[in-house]
Amino acid sequence: MATEDDQMDLFSAIAVNPKPAAALDPNFDPELIPTSAKVPVLPGTYGSMEEMSLHCNRCHRCDLGATRTYAVVGRGNPQAPILIVGEGPGQNEDETGLPFVGKAGQLLDKILESVKLTEADVFICNIVKCRPPGNRTPTQDEMDACRPYLLEQIRMVDPQIILLSGASAVRGLIGDKRGITKIRGEWIEWEGRLCMPVFHPAYLLRNPSREKGSPKWLMWQDIQAVRTKLDQLQQASADAD
Repeated sequence: MATEDDQMDLFSAIAVNPKPAAALDPNFDPELIPTSAKVPVLPGTYGSMEEMSLHCNRCHRCDLGATRTYAVVGRGNPQAPILIVGEGPGQNEDETGLPFVGKAGQLLDKILESVKLTEADVFICNIVKCRPPGNRTPTQDEMDACRPYLLEQIRMVDPQIILLSGASAVRGLIGDKRGITKIRGEWIEWEGRLCMPVFHPAYLLRNPSREKGSPKWLMWQDIQAVRTKLDQLQQASADAD
């Protein structure tokens, strides 16, 4: 059986030449995935978000499974050009099984609408699929246990752009521990994909000023840059065809 260290190498390989997980390791038993973080999630394990959701809702790869109501897998277009990764579910998300449906989610939707991005353009998910008690920040162990699910989501969606919303999303996916204020708005290449760290909408709610240089003003600059980059990528793709 493949080890956890194999996860990224296999992820890179599957992006180029997708194969069923069983073809990569005939001894792989996907039914063990929810039982322990020591069990790797081989690329190609899941054929859909719905299939992955079945495992997430009975997952105990970390302690968060003991207190969840619903696992929060994602919402939006599963073939979207933009994938948005947040931190973790809050109370509203835990109760509904959908990410970003509270006040922060409503603000995120408005931010996207401001540059004419709709739900067809994005798939929204989180670093961890289960709510941390008291809405605390997920621990590194919790993020590590859940990260293979996120890698499968990235493989399935195959986005052109990944938005990392908040420091936990940045640290949990690409391992960069710099503060979000230092790296927001910066294009970072990860596994051949363009990522941009941005402020989490919950942070913007706590900082309502729209003055130049404020978090909301900076977010407006960032989301416009994302819109421009998406248009450029799509135009390049159209020209290539």
